[in-house]
Amino acid sequence: MGPTLTHLALHVRDLAACVAFYRDFCAMICVHERAGRDDDGEGGRVVWLAEPGRETEFILVVLAGGPGRDQGEGDYSHFGFALESRAAVDAIAEKARAAGCLLWPPREEPYPVGYYCGLSDPDGNAVEFSYGQPLGPGAASGAASGAASGASGGARSSP
Repeated sequence: MGPTLTHLALHVRDLAACVAFYRDFCAMICVHERAGRDDDGEGGRVVWLAEPGRETEFILVVLAGGPGRDQGEGDYSHFGFALESRAAVDAIAEKARAAGCLLWPPREEPYPVGYYCGLSDPDGNAVEFSYGQPLGPGAASGAASGAASGASGGARSSP
């Protein structure tokens, strides 16, 4: 067996705001929290976040005191979360619009990209919410519609 991806770590400017974002928009839960190596309170906090039921598979580690991320135009680096329907993508986009963090309004692209929107977390990282990709909820129906239309996995023209 080869290596298994278990976590990603983000060094963020505002730990509390980022934890709240991933809790409120991504439904992640805190599975571990501790002071960092310097043990100086907020500046050294470390929080592990996970999707409920996947706490032993993959976590997002959020560390306080980072420089932040200023994602430039045309930089499509992002975290991706699958949703169960187009309506769920629309609902997240509307919630993000109200909160002032909508980065890309909902849009449709050929399979395997599907229907998606993008948000900006408090640190400036792009976070995508999609339906119809060949991963996660909506994978079966998205794959079927992509295969039925003869779509192929070409390059993505935008996020």
